[in-house]
Amino acid sequence: MASMNASTDAFRGKAPGSGSGEMSKRTEALRPAMLLSRQEASQARQMRRRGIDPGQIADAMGKPLDEVEKALLQMRMPRPETTRGTLNVTLAAHRVILQERRGDEPLWQTFDRIVDEFLRLRRDQQERAVRPRRAHSGSPEPAPRLPGF
Repeated sequence: MASMNASTDAFRGKAPGSGSGEMSKRTEALRPAMLLSRQEASQARQMRRRGIDPGQIADAMGKPLDEVEKALLQMRMPRPETTRGTLNVTLAAHRVILQERRGDEPLWQTFDRIVDEFLRLRRDQQERAVRPRRAHSGSPEPAPRLPGF
């Protein structure tokens, strides 16, 4: 995320990387060793998503059940360097984001644009509110603050 310099910088997030959604290398290293190749493991997971029972998958592939079950394990490891988060919002708020979307713009980009606009409007509103008071009070200009504080 870019810094918020008073008037020049905009709120901008960073696009997901090319490997987003792939398994973390640390998680992959911690997975148990299995006899299935990557392609076979992928095929087993596709079959499971179609609703096929692990025993039936093992029979269809001619592999031991315990090896197929290893391939079907869901392993997640916490990522301390996470760059994304899940925003828990109401359905109404989600609809607003979808309505504000420009074409097939990614949702993260739409949200960043809305936050940028909100911060600019609030900063402008605060500046308008502070200007008339300074002219009459003769007090020194306050120290700059972070947006929203």
